[in-house]
Amino acid sequence: MSTHKDAATAAVTGLGPDDQPWRDVTRPVERRVDDLIRRMTPAEKIAQLYSVWPGAGSDGDDVAPYQQDMVEDGFDWQTLIADGLGQLTRPFGTAPVNPAEGMARLAGLQEAIVASGRFGIPALVHEECLTGFTTHGATIFPTALAWGATFDPDLVERMAAAIGQGMRAVGVHQGLAPVLDVSRDARWGRTEETIGEDPYLVATVGTAYVRGLESAGIVATLKHFAGYSASRAGRNFGPVAMGPRELADVMLPPFEMAVRDGGARSVMHSYAEIDGVPAAADGRLLTDLLRGAWGFDGTVVADYFGITFLHSLHGVAGDLTAAAGLALAAGVDVELPIVRCYGRPLADAVQDGAISMTLVDRAVRRVLRQKCELGLLDPGWTPPRPGSVDLDPPATRELARQLAEQSVTLLADDGVLPLSPTASIAVVGPLADDADGMLGCYTFPRHVGLHHPGLPLGVSIPTVLESLRAELPKATLTHAVGCAVDGTDTADLAAAVALAEQADVCVVVLGDRAGLFGKGTSGEGCDVGELRLPGVQERLLEALLDTGRPVVAVLLSGRPYALGAWVDRLAAIVQAFFPGQEGGPAVAGVLAGRVNPSGRLPIGVPRHPGGQPASYLMPPLGHATEVSTVDPTSLFPFGHGLSYTSFAWEPEPPAEQETACPTDGAVRVALTVRNTGERAGTEVVQLYLHDPVAQVTRPVQRLIGYARVALEPGAARRVEFTVPADLSAFTGRDGRRIVEPGDLELRLGASSGDIRHTVRVRLHGPERVVGHLRKMTSEVAVTG
Repeated sequence: MSTHKDAATAAVTGLGPDDQPWRDVTRPVERRVDDLIRRMTPAEKIAQLYSVWPGAGSDGDDVAPYQQDMVEDGFDWQTLIADGLGQLTRPFGTAPVNPAEGMARLAGLQEAIVASGRFGIPALVHEECLTGFTTHGATIFPTALAWGATFDPDLVERMAAAIGQGMRAVGVHQGLAPVLDVSRDARWGRTEETIGEDPYLVATVGTAYVRGLESAGIVATLKHFAGYSASRAGRNFGPVAMGPRELADVMLPPFEMAVRDGGARSVMHSYAEIDGVPAAADGRLLTDLLRGAWGFDGTVVADYFGITFLHSLHGVAGDLTAAAGLALAAGVDVELPIVRCYGRPLADAVQDGAISMTLVDRAVRRVLRQKCELGLLDPGWTPPRPGSVDLDPPATRELARQLAEQSVTLLADDGVLPLSPTASIAVVGPLADDADGMLGCYTFPRHVGLHHPGLPLGVSIPTVLESLRAELPKATLTHAVGCAVDGTDTADLAAAVALAEQADVCVVVLGDRAGLFGKGTSGEGCDVGELRLPGVQERLLEALLDTGRPVVAVLLSGRPYALGAWVDRLAAIVQAFFPGQEGGPAVAGVLAGRVNPSGRLPIGVPRHPGGQPASYLMPPLGHATEVSTVDPTSLFPFGHGLSYTSFAWEPEPPAEQETACPTDGAVRVALTVRNTGERAGTEVVQLYLHDPVAQVTRPVQRLIGYARVALEPGAARRVEFTVPADLSAFTGRDGRRIVEPGDLELRLGASSGDIRHTVRVRLHGPERVVGHLRKMTSEVAVTG
């Protein structure tokens, strides 16, 4: 902070620069915060609990639900910052801006905030960062469902660290990611934002993202806490029909691991209402569990307008004042993205005694503690000055390439792949030559850029067609669109069919175009009634198959689509979940054979479009039975994926003492994986737990460990899992999480539907109650 500001502060407080304990960096954070709070007026405290969104308007270009109803065109900036300000909302991610311009504008905003407030406290700045820093010109990484397909937490951690470094360089402090919702119904438009349908995969990959972002000094914000992805019929904002056991055993573990092992410093409440209680008003969730049981000491921030929704949508608050009281009491510290409930309504209620000042003090203490830890209370603080910042450097593009290549999943192949380098190839479909097929709804082009027609993408995004031309320079490639992603126009269908008839092989690129609130076929607010390919894409696929030529289907999508009607007629199927700016070369690399596919499905692909909601995490009666005519069995199950090489698995028989394990012990399971093919490749070994008899119904099997094993031809490596008995824990009849003695099976598989070996284990000893300090992961050692 500048000297003139110190002088101004001293004039108001009566303190000199050397007599301001809250600025003394040698004091413990808590003492600094205590001193500052003691000096603040109620208005100054409340000002720390809300945000201002520069540049947001009510013109209908929503990037948040009901934005046009919530945001007024224009606001009194000086009045809003007169007592200080808690946060600034998305100065880089609301409209196109280059880094230097954004930094200059942000510096001006921060200087105004510092000069206006009595204590000169800058605002904390937050941005979206699920698929990279959501600003124009920053590297666009694959969407979260693609992270899950990699089964590679280490790579995801490196990605998040790179994202955080770019954000930190331009003055951002907090990132609104990762999404830790476990997918429960792929009809939900935000399925693309989830890491997958298995809580262990979501927890381990999501926690790695948190570690990476936090390592760069960015506050990671876990969302959406909790249950949001389990809405009835997959409808956004839909009520959640879920019992406490499913919540505890499926939805909560990813958040718990990310808090405990990832060091996440912020949590965002969800829009969900579970059994009639909205998350924003649920003190048992946000205070008793999150802070009491888990020991979380960071900030809880509102999902955008979520506090207002307690009044306007949920109907549990009669007005904005009541909504503020409910949220503050439940444990929501900061209102985002703008001030509505935590401004005048809260101030009046505190003055009238309707809301306790104790609740305000509790929230502001958490906010100021975080600002102190970020250095925002330190003497001499200044915002980063405009300079040359590259948000898409070669190193991050390389990470985007690695993630994209590892996420592409080969679902089926009758031998047509890799494509012949001299083949005649018809490359058709609505996404064959369209960069939008690479981009999820939280990428800048699909989140903000679509509101700015003519705006360049900001980064280079090769299409599948362009990338295939580069991969196969000696092949003959022809192209037709065939049809649009959505709509009913079939004018170009005949042209696509004609090209396919003349080619050796046809590659048809189908899938989604991401958007928000109906502006796409996937993304926030873009839910579907059944899992059919959008528009008339199925008609195009059927017509291509009728040619009799080999057809390779490439899916660029935000959710899995039912492919059972065509699976027996397709020559190959390649799935890529919005693979980012390097997705085109990654997909083309797999088709051409440069990349040996190693992706594995983080969510099952349904056989029938009406087979949802379905998850492999079901008890016996949730699977196919003789007493129902509906078979929910996936066409391709969770964990499935093929390779261009072959692998042999050689399990080690467990020592006798390892088949019996105390309820507080661990068991080791090992195998050797050998590449028996002629090219290098990566196998993904998956470990599942089967509990045949328990006091409550349990999933037939669930993931408890995995390992990526890269092997040269003929090479072998040993994989050993050390599995703690704690991983068998579940919520028992009395609501406590227990490790129950009895028989278990540890299943080694190439997918949840391809179990190769089984190890039987007997847990002996007393039933144990386990809590937040239980072991939540298997240790994995890959040697050789």
